[in-house]
Amino acid sequence: MYAVFASGGKQHRVEVGSLIDVEKLDNTVGETVTFPSVLLIAGDDGQLQTGTPYIDNISVTGEVVQQSRAKKVIVFKSKRRKGYKRKLGHRQSYTRIKITGIGDQEVESDGT
Repeated sequence: MYAVFASGGKQHRVEVGSLIDVEKLDNTVGETVTFPSVLLIAGDDGQLQTGTPYIDNISVTGEVVQQSRAKKVIVFKSKRRKGYKRKLGHRQSYTRIKITGIGDQEVESDGT
């Protein structure tokens, strides 16, 4: 069983137990997060349920595992023969989440 939900302007395909990185959320490590904007659910038997745009009364839940930042991305601009050079760096913040439930399906965590 998997689901597709929207968070931070992006769509994520998840299964129970998977780890994903989403745009930074204002939650602390260990908190439970609920994503109500579920776009699609696929069952184990291959049945698809889609929303218009979201499925009502279905949500994806997860636990915040880590708050971190990605590796630095270097942005370098230059114009040839003009002496123009600019160097910038950027580190994107993200939240790592472990998916604990899709819809009615919940999985008990053992604390690890």
